[in-house]
Amino acid sequence: MSNQEITEIPELNLADLRLKGFKVHAIPASTEVPVRAGRRDFYKMGLVTGDMTVDYGGQLVDIKGTALFFVNPNIPHSLVRRIDRTSGYACIFTETFLSGRELQDSPLFRAGGNPVVPLNAEQAGFMTSLFRKMLAVYHSDYIHKADLIRNGIALIIHEALRIQPAQHALPFKNGASRIAHLFSDLLERQFPIERSNEPLALRSPQDYAGQLAVHVNYLNRAVRETTGKPTSAHIAARIIAEAKALLQHSDWSVAEIAYALGFEYPAYFNNYFKRLTGSTPNSFRKV
Repeated sequence: MSNQEITEIPELNLADLRLKGFKVHAIPASTEVPVRAGRRDFYKMGLVTGDMTVDYGGQLVDIKGTALFFVNPNIPHSLVRRIDRTSGYACIFTETFLSGRELQDSPLFRAGGNPVVPLNAEQAGFMTSLFRKMLAVYHSDYIHKADLIRNGIALIIHEALRIQPAQHALPFKNGASRIAHLFSDLLERQFPIERSNEPLALRSPQDYAGQLAVHVNYLNRAVRETTGKPTSAHIAARIIAEAKALLQHSDWSVAEIAYALGFEYPAYFNNYFKRLTGSTPNSFRKV
């Protein structure tokens, strides 16, 4: 049995998704039909039974048994299967389908949060019934299906918060961990880049320190103490993740992507991207 990254959502029509704002589907049991990871234009939540690991913003979370999972498209993520067969249901939806503030304020979708909620047998049975109902509604001709799906999503979110409230109220160990969390949250809120003519505003540790009203040396110490990595490494990793997403999922030119990410000249972006990834933007786009 080998790990396999999920790379494709079955029967996904992006134009139809953007028009409707949502899609409900059963998760394929076979790894022969994988599910795309890391798409940046819709939220995901699902109910899954299996043995796998979620990589969510660099945080590895194991799923064993049955669990709910929640994915914010602004946070780099991937789902790796550990066994050949899984089962469950998933719902994907655009930010405009639900209140944007409702999503941004939910601990389940917040940067630094735990996107996985383990379920016992009773909870799994209840969630299974909700997802099956949503799937039936999705395939029905009911003219108000969008309202029912929207209510179903909200119910699942609130049930998940009720089942596992403690994970969303963990106190910070010290001032350093609090500042590191605020930095991580602020970093994620800079993305995704939606317009090529609006360049990334915060690109350096000094920029983030200014926004957080702390000295840059304190920010650097707090982030390194909490995460083991310097502030600049987190910023660089997120910029590169966004660059890869734009190269793969947009038709912007390399020059437009460079400007959107705050680089004055495309050559600077080319050198930066090659130094951190080992390939040029054009070479990466062609893979």
